[in-house]
Amino acid sequence: MSEYKEVINVLGQSAWSPYLAGSLIGVLAWFTFTLSDKPIGASSAYATLAGMIGKLFAKEHTLNLKYYQDNPPRLNWEFVFVLSSIGGAFISSYTGGEFEVRWIPKLWEKIHGTDNYAIYAFIGGILMAFGARLAGGCTSGHGISGTLQLSVASWISLLCFFVGGVITIQFLY
Repeated sequence: MSEYKEVINVLGQSAWSPYLAGSLIGVLAWFTFTLSDKPIGASSAYATLAGMIGKLFAKEHTLNLKYYQDNPPRLNWEFVFVLSSIGGAFISSYTGGEFEVRWIPKLWEKIHGTDNYAIYAFIGGILMAFGARLAGGCTSGHGISGTLQLSVASWISLLCFFVGGVITIQFLY
């Protein structure tokens, strides 16, 4: 196992280099366009998951919804991309020596304590999903794939993501 750690440690001293990670994302985007002719994106995977769950409990109703008639809820590359992102995050944090199991992030706990974290996280997740659907894509869809294609809408969305993040952080921290 120590040999494995030494080989992986080439990727970064403790955390992965942002230059290496960015380069790997660029290569991933290139492969995604080349192999699937589709951009990287994650937000539609959540709608796919909801459709899969809907098929389990109310198949006829779910399949009669307009969205699922146009986008059948089945295992697709976007869904696999989200699952792979979770796996990649684990590999990155483990090999970078930063993996730990925590319910509440350290910075949040230090500033806000532990009360109501789940409520804020749930509401934040709903707002992010709503915003991604409203914007026609998520940060990975617009921020990586859209900007690579020089889409004006994606550049505007990316700018709004950063501005919104800076404003939000002022209120939270």
